[in-house]
Amino acid sequence: MGAHWSEPVARLLRVGEDFDLPRVDRSATPGWDHGKKKAEKFMAKRGKELSELQERLYADGRSGGNRSVLLVLQGLDTAGKGGIVRHVLGMVDPQGVALASFGVPTAEEAAHDHLWRIRRELPPPGRIGVFDRSHYEQVLVVRVNGLEPPEVNDSRYAELVDFDLELAATGTTVIKVALMVSYDEQFERLAERLDRPDKYWKYSPGDIDTRLDWDDFQAAYAEMLTRTSVPQAPWYVVPADHKWYARLAVTELVIEALRSLDLGWPPADFDVETEKRRLAATH
Repeated sequence: MGAHWSEPVARLLRVGEDFDLPRVDRSATPGWDHGKKKAEKFMAKRGKELSELQERLYADGRSGGNRSVLLVLQGLDTAGKGGIVRHVLGMVDPQGVALASFGVPTAEEAAHDHLWRIRRELPPPGRIGVFDRSHYEQVLVVRVNGLEPPEVNDSRYAELVDFDLELAATGTTVIKVALMVSYDEQFERLAERLDRPDKYWKYSPGDIDTRLDWDDFQAAYAEMLTRTSVPQAPWYVVPADHKWYARLAVTELVIEALRSLDLGWPPADFDVETEKRRLAATH
């Protein structure tokens, strides 16, 4: 019998009312007991289904449908967000993916409401949008670095939930993933970047500043996860010490979301038999 998940990944990793971030084992592989090699083989098979489901979504959008998917990736430095983009979304047609990365706001972005730049990058119908960091930086970096008054920052949670509910109500399936790496594993990944010239470009001195605020960021993540996970747009916490597991889990979350749309192939908007005859006449 082939390798398989013991339970639906969405059920295993979803943030519920009793969620407790400090209890999450970041080196665990919930629902997968078959190791790395079988995970890689399983993921390759899943890639075929993911590709077809993405094509159905794209075809639906091209045919007037309003459905889209937004994959939100949050995680501290080295958590593996870039790897998810390359290894998971790399299995589908790139024209069906809209990737956006959010860093420090530009002068133009800072002159607007914090959701202004987010709205500009939302996926159009038929696309899978991917946010490498997102609107949730507002209650993470902004909170930890004290960039706005506490009472203002506290109001952001409800604002962010309302935004996600708006997206869900207008046809966007929101998948919010928090990639949680351990303190020790982050050290190893940062050390590797400093040891290898081909990794220098990934390193930033600011990574150490963030690491020095580890406890504050963990508290910020814990509050974000419990206050903004709602049934229409839940958070999924993915243990990320094993990159292969994180990629496998996110692949499954995207597949489950696309399956839930139950999209068929759009019917022809022309007479098929007539077009067959017209084509035959050109042979």
